[in-house]
Amino acid sequence: MASIIASLPPPLLTHSRNTNTTLFRALPKLPVSSVSERQNRVAVVVKATGESSESSTSIVKSVQNVWDNSEDRPALVALGFAAVVGLWTSTNLITAIDKLPLIPSVLEFVGILFSLWFIYRYLLFKPDREEFFQIVNKSISNILGQ
Repeated sequence: MASIIASLPPPLLTHSRNTNTTLFRALPKLPVSSVSERQNRVAVVVKATGESSESSTSIVKSVQNVWDNSEDRPALVALGFAAVVGLWTSTNLITAIDKLPLIPSVLEFVGILFSLWFIYRYLLFKPDREEFFQIVNKSISNILGQ
């Protein structure tokens, strides 16, 4: 409560104790940008996100290639439907587990312990980081079939 009160702006009107007059306090000037500055900012954002559109188009093209080269399209539709059902089921299962009284706290504690172990095992020391990067690169090459 005190932190909320401390962060409030000063009042606009202040009453003087000696006289019954009200003194106006000047508001601090806020920085205002012109329209051209805003347009330049938007242009920078568009340029920064331009690279991600190339990767999204490559993903779309790869999905289109898989769809065009597929001989069994009903199986692909069934696989997509099964993925959606699996996602929905896992979401509901996690929600049900989260409503149990003690299990979320235990799982959170286990997650914290695992995170600490992972940091100690792979990220804390340089040789361990290099080993971790080798494992990740090997996994990526196995997934991509290289």
